[in-house]
Amino acid sequence: MNLHREARAYAGDADRPLAAYTGLMGLYAGTVLGIAAAARALRRPLPQPGPWDVVLNAVATHQLGRLITRDPVTSPLRAPFTRFEGTSGPAELKEEVRGTGARKAIGELLTCPFCTGLWVATGITAGTLLAPRPTRLATATLAALAAADFLQLARAAAQRGAGEAS
Repeated sequence: MNLHREARAYAGDADRPLAAYTGLMGLYAGTVLGIAAAARALRRPLPQPGPWDVVLNAVATHQLGRLITRDPVTSPLRAPFTRFEGTSGPAELKEEVRGTGARKAIGELLTCPFCTGLWVATGITAGTLLAPRPTRLATATLAALAAADFLQLARAAAQRGAGEAS
């Protein structure tokens, strides 16, 4: 099977950097294997997360994913891979992915909260396994920030509904 021919047949006229995606999947798999090897070498027991842990980690993953992919302050991380287009919501940027190959694939990863979420959740899981107390503090902080953001948006909506300036 000719991989280049298959990639062209798959993508058609679209720019789909399959080789770069494969590289990112390999990097992710290697990272997971490294985390597993470190946990095994340190003889860390697998945690048994309860429902509260799942909720805390989900909210923290959501918040950190939004910070990485949309926050104006983190735009220097995305700048080599994106082009600024404007805002997409309160304290969120809209950016277009630029480049081809690996540059495009990384840009897509850094602008997609859904895509980044897998990496963030894996990092939180690794932290829970290798450094549980600092990770719990970080996830609690991110969850508190997510709740504060929600309250800011709810307050602004309530003020708009009441005809007040936000």
